[in-house]
Amino acid sequence: MPVQYQPFNTSQDVTTTKTILHEVIPITGSIVSGTYSEGNIKNYSHGMFQSVYDYPYLSSSANHIFDITVGYDETSGLSGSGTQNAKKINLYNQYAQVLLGYTGSTTDGVRKFERDLNLDGSGAMKEVVFINFSRLITKDQIKKGSFSLNLGTGSAYTAPFAGDVLTLADYQATERSGFVGGNPGGDYGILYTSSTGITNDSGVGNVFYQAGIAIVTASVFASPIEMNSAGEDFEAVLTGSAISGACDAFRHRVDNISFNNNTEINSKIYFCRVPHNRFNYSSNPTYVSGALMRVKDTSEDQPISYITTIGLYSSTGELLATAKLSEPLRKDPTNELTLRVRLDY
Repeated sequence: MPVQYQPFNTSQDVTTTKTILHEVIPITGSIVSGTYSEGNIKNYSHGMFQSVYDYPYLSSSANHIFDITVGYDETSGLSGSGTQNAKKINLYNQYAQVLLGYTGSTTDGVRKFERDLNLDGSGAMKEVVFINFSRLITKDQIKKGSFSLNLGTGSAYTAPFAGDVLTLADYQATERSGFVGGNPGGDYGILYTSSTGITNDSGVGNVFYQAGIAIVTASVFASPIEMNSAGEDFEAVLTGSAISGACDAFRHRVDNISFNNNTEINSKIYFCRVPHNRFNYSSNPTYVSGALMRVKDTSEDQPISYITTIGLYSSTGELLATAKLSEPLRKDPTNELTLRVRLDY
């Protein structure tokens, strides 16, 4: 226990700060499309989504990157008696409920994903692909204006990148404009195919920054693009194939995914002030020998101590945290010190 304490002046000695760290996350198309002979693509018995890993998922070193699934609204022209029809409708509604919430302007009360930021029911995207990124890589959120997704638009299934590679990005999503806040799923922006010629209905997807979810409309793959080995277009795949088959078709054309994540670090900073007339002695038993201070040769010498550790105590004297100095600091009555202690959380 310390012999004496130095109280904080909370208005002068304690402050808070926030630091935002960014990390570039590149996800190569070779991983997404199944680098390890599909060993890094995991399907489930329920058949409602796929999981993509950076290594074969049975490996202990594998990291989960994202989940992928598809869905469409019950008012879509694709809604009918196709394969897993009910599951695809339920998936669309579930994502819409969680990310956008409800409104009284539609038949079922659930907002639809839209090509613009108006949320007025117009420009609805009724057939979409959902990419749900792992919290491991998105951290606190996706940085606004950093998301891009490259898709191959070659007409042949065997050469998906032979034609133009279409880049989808949140070009207008800055901290001041181009995104909507206040939704249940957090802020979201619109994905466009170009930074020029943007209109209210030119969006091809959404990206929800805090939720870490990207949504792409099926219309980016216009016929006659072959989405599977049978030569079917994406609409035919969405209705005639299981969810896993539609996910396979989409992954086959992913060239690259890239974004920056955000990590928010909150800190409390304590300025520990050491006055000239305090902490010049040590309570360590080895500080004295035979009632004499070891660091003094004569009675006229100044007392000296060396500060190695700072302790933060509660008002009742409980030790809450300790901080170690990189090297001992000499302290005597002729100097004063201010030591900065930062606690991150």
